[in-house]
Amino acid sequence: MTLLDRFLAYVRIDTQADEHSSTSPSTAKQLVLSRLLAEECKALGLADVSLSEQGVVLATVPATVEHEAPTIAWVAHVDTSPETSGTNVQPVVHAGYDGRDLVLPGDPSRVIRVAENPELTQLVGGTIITADGTTLLGADDKSGVAVIMAAAERLIANREVRHGPIRLVFTCDEEIGRGTEHLDLAAVNARVGYTLDGFGKGVINAETFSADLAVVKVMGINTHPSVGKDALVNAIKILAEFLEALPKESCSPETTEGREGFVHPYAINGGVASAEARVLIRDFDEEGLAAHAALLEAIASRLREAHPKAAITVTISPQYRNMREGIAKEPRALALALEAMRQAGIEPSESPIRGGTDGSLLTSLGLPTPNLSTGEHNPHSPLEWTSLEEMEAAVEVLVQLADLWGRERG
Repeated sequence: MTLLDRFLAYVRIDTQADEHSSTSPSTAKQLVLSRLLAEECKALGLADVSLSEQGVVLATVPATVEHEAPTIAWVAHVDTSPETSGTNVQPVVHAGYDGRDLVLPGDPSRVIRVAENPELTQLVGGTIITADGTTLLGADDKSGVAVIMAAAERLIANREVRHGPIRLVFTCDEEIGRGTEHLDLAAVNARVGYTLDGFGKGVINAETFSADLAVVKVMGINTHPSVGKDALVNAIKILAEFLEALPKESCSPETTEGREGFVHPYAINGGVASAEARVLIRDFDEEGLAAHAALLEAIASRLREAHPKAAITVTISPQYRNMREGIAKEPRALALALEAMRQAGIEPSESPIRGGTDGSLLTSLGLPTPNLSTGEHNPHSPLEWTSLEEMEAAVEVLVQLADLWGRERG
């Protein structure tokens, strides 16, 4: 099976996560892809293939070296974002890309514009894959899933590459911060891991945002509008005041870049009696997170004074933390990834990622796990796209990485 065939098959499977679900995985449909991957791993002849009730797939590419080389893990997640539909994904293959804007056929009002995606200018003549504009594509992270499977297939077919044990790890619910909840690190048993969940080509992320989730809840008082004077307390309006009070020229995804953090309301629901907003808090350090949390609480405090009959709460839950210090504990994790890219003919670049991966959580649990490029662009959006050539480059990087770790000891 070609890399493209794998990718197209995987994105057609709806694996959208549900952050409001209490089950594991959060949606049963994720198990469809997990089961398929387990079967494909067995068909390739991988060892130690397992599938947990929670959808975690583990498998091993057996070592080809006689010495005890360190075990490494390649990690990707099967789920897609709750923010955009993953139902009935219709991938569109733009072979021989001509360099023009890409009009998506399912919704022609949605256009992937070269001016907004300058990376496309470097990919003329290649193969670009998009959705049809009615759903996301799912390259986040099915590009990573396909790259890992293609690299494993290549290593199994060519035992001339000298490498140590390689653990394949496919998780569920990464998009809702629960990708490692049911992952047994003792069963993975690796020295380092690499998530295949990165943008473009040649980028290594050894630092991520730290992240919290804030739930802002307003409890109002509902009565019939005809007798609402001095009695009705409209939670919708108070929540609207809260959102209106958030900074507009700073501290948001649309106004920040680089190492600047933000607060980002991304979902609201409710009615007159009760309304809530879910707000992402992101920064590269704990001080920044604390400042953003203090901002939300200050807004809530002002509204409590203005609306004494309402109950306004801000509940903050940790999601993941910057993996910078954890990765530094095993310097080879980053150094060999940089060298693998060079050996693959790619000049690597290090970049802090304004987001998080399973690697953030794995690193905090003691498994240093940088993130590598897999050709993702515009994730979580109907304008998402990927490049076949960038995915192929990621496969080559993994093969080179396997070879480099195969030379190591201890």
